[in-house]
Amino acid sequence: MDSPLRRAMLRVPIIHPPRSLALRHQLLVLQRQARKPVFTETDRAILAGLLHQLPKDKLRHLLLLVRPDTILRWHRNLLKRRHATTCTPKRRGPPPTVRSVRALVLRLARENSSRGYRRIHGELATLCIKVAASTVWEILREHGVPPAPQRHNTTWADFLRSQADALLACDFFENRTLTGARLYVFAVIEHSTRRIRVLGATTHPTAQWVVQVGRNLFMDLEDAGSRSRFLIRDRDSKFTQAFDAVLADAGLRIVSSGVRMPRMNSIMERWIQTCRRELLDRTLIWNQSNLLPALREFETFYNEHRPQNVGARRSAPPATRADQRARTHQPPGGPPPRPPRRNPSRVPAYRLTRPDN
Repeated sequence: MDSPLRRAMLRVPIIHPPRSLALRHQLLVLQRQARKPVFTETDRAILAGLLHQLPKDKLRHLLLLVRPDTILRWHRNLLKRRHATTCTPKRRGPPPTVRSVRALVLRLARENSSRGYRRIHGELATLCIKVAASTVWEILREHGVPPAPQRHNTTWADFLRSQADALLACDFFENRTLTGARLYVFAVIEHSTRRIRVLGATTHPTAQWVVQVGRNLFMDLEDAGSRSRFLIRDRDSKFTQAFDAVLADAGLRIVSSGVRMPRMNSIMERWIQTCRRELLDRTLIWNQSNLLPALREFETFYNEHRPQNVGARRSAPPATRADQRARTHQPPGGPPPRPPRRNPSRVPAYRLTRPDN
C-alpha cells in the first residue's frame, strides 16, 4: 500500500541519516503550522552569525523557516547596530550651560515670578549672555519651575517686601525680673530699614498707658518724617479702640494679624527673638529702672552698629579716608589705638652706617 509517508521517504536520498530526516520532518511540520514563528533578536543574531558565510545557492537548499535574503538582511542590520554603538559620541546635543548662568536664570525666575522664559532670555541678552530661549525654558523645566502664569501668586512675604516702606509692626513681649515680677515691653519696628523703637516697659499695661505709647509713637514718626501708612499688630486685648483711634488720627491704618498666626507679624517676632537671645537671656534684670537702660542701649546698637542692619547699609554714604582714620581712635577708657602699619625698609638696619663726626 502506497502511503504519503512512504512517498515522502522515497523522494529523500538514502544517504541522509535518520537524525537528519527527523529534523527535516520537524521543519516540515513547523512550516505547516498556521501561526507564523517569531524570532527574537538573539535568534536572529545566532542564525545570521552561522549562515552569513554561505552563498545564496546553498542557503536555498537548506530547509529554513525564512528566506536566504532575510538571513543576509539580519546580518547587515547586526553590523549596522554594532557600528552605530561603537561610533556614537558619549555626549549628544549642545554643550552644557555654565553653572553660573543656570543659577542666574533660577534667580531671575524666583525674584520675578511674573516673567516667563522669553523675558528672562531678554534680560540675559542685556547682560551680554548668549543663550537660546529654549535653553532657558529647559533650565526652568529641569528645576521644576512652572510657567509664569502658574507661579504668579502673591504670597504674604512678597506683599510685605513690596510694601515695606509703608509698613510698621508692633508687639508686646514680657520679661521676668530676678524678683519674679513680670514686665511688658512695647516695641515698634520699620519693615524697610528694620529700625527698632522701644517705647516703654511697665508691669501693668493699662488702656491709658497704651494710648500714651501710641501718642509717643506718633510724635516719633512725625519728627523722623516717616512715610508709614500701615501698622501691623496682633489681636491682643491690650490694644484698645482708643489706641487704634490715636493712630488713625495720625494717618496710620491698623492691620490685625490672624488668630494664632505669628508669621503674619514675623519681622517683629524675629526681633523679639533676637532681643531675648542677645540681651535678656544674658543679663540679670532687677526691676523696670534696670531694664529700660539696657533696652535703650541695645536699641542703639541694633539701629546703628549691627552689621546686619539693612537700613544702615542703604543710607550710609561711602566712607572716606578721614572717616577711616577717625574710626581708628577708640573712645575714652578703651584700648589704645594701634599704630599705622609701615612698609619695612628695603635696606636692612644692620647695613646702615653712620658717618664719623
